[in-house]
Amino acid sequence: MTSIAKAPGKIIIFGEHFVVYENTAILGAINKYATVTTEKTNTDNILISSSLGQSSIKKDEDVSNVEKKFRPFFYIAKQVIEKNNFDKGIAIKIESDIPIGAGLGSSSACCVAAAASILNLFNNTDEKEVLELAINAEKTIFPNTSGADCTVSVSGGIIEYQKEKGFSKIETENEFNFIIIDSEQVHSTDKVVERVRKFKENNSEVFTELCSEEERLITKALDSMKKNDLETIGKCMAQNQMFLEQIGVSNDELLSITKEIEKITFGAKITGAGDGGCIIALTKKDDDLSEYVNTTKYQTYHVTIQKTGMQVFNT
Repeated sequence: MTSIAKAPGKIIIFGEHFVVYENTAILGAINKYATVTTEKTNTDNILISSSLGQSSIKKDEDVSNVEKKFRPFFYIAKQVIEKNNFDKGIAIKIESDIPIGAGLGSSSACCVAAAASILNLFNNTDEKEVLELAINAEKTIFPNTSGADCTVSVSGGIIEYQKEKGFSKIETENEFNFIIIDSEQVHSTDKVVERVRKFKENNSEVFTELCSEEERLITKALDSMKKNDLETIGKCMAQNQMFLEQIGVSNDELLSITKEIEKITFGAKITGAGDGGCIIALTKKDDDLSEYVNTTKYQTYHVTIQKTGMQVFNT
């Protein structure tokens, strides 16, 4: 049997960085996917193939010795093999149309798709188990991951996340469309998070007030999402962007992109860590943005919020 699973990438619509300090974040699954194809083999190895390269790893190898880019997939395979007392190996093929390193949940989607595909080889497609396995796999390379990216990839749609309360799905029949602009600026999430921490330490009163304003903003945005009030959602995004600029995660290039795209959309903001990565802007499905897309030097993507999360198939 060949097992195939696909899982969507994500955008952070509101709340990045502030979520680290007990605030709420809103994430949405997007219609860009990671697809993982797996099958059992007669070898003693875990075979991994992706656009980043290929590797054949003895299944009794220690996870920490495995090359970082392959580590999550080796971890998943090893866990499932051991749990099912399987005495052979697994071949894993990873494909993705989610840009890597752009803050769109590429690694999380790959982990979710891999966990779903490999578990399905042993007739297990339990979402809770897929999610737990995917989060633990991602922790082999990102120890401090919140699990929010994996969660929205499994569930699809839009989720609300808060450290203490965890995750809840936001039920709405409305369709939301975005254009993503990739600045292609390399950035370090760890360095940006540390910069925000220092800002908080040096400006504690200002930061506390910003957290309160962000929480009020998200309450307003959630209400607007349920009402499909695109203008208000866009204004909330623009306000969130101002908060992100204030805590120092923007730069001149990101600011330039944001100012340009918000002229022809409802609102725009950084998504993810900032200091590079992507800008998202809210649009209508039939908005004609061809002039911008055809003339900008940046890579752009039209995406919609994907209501279906991970999917599993057999061939």
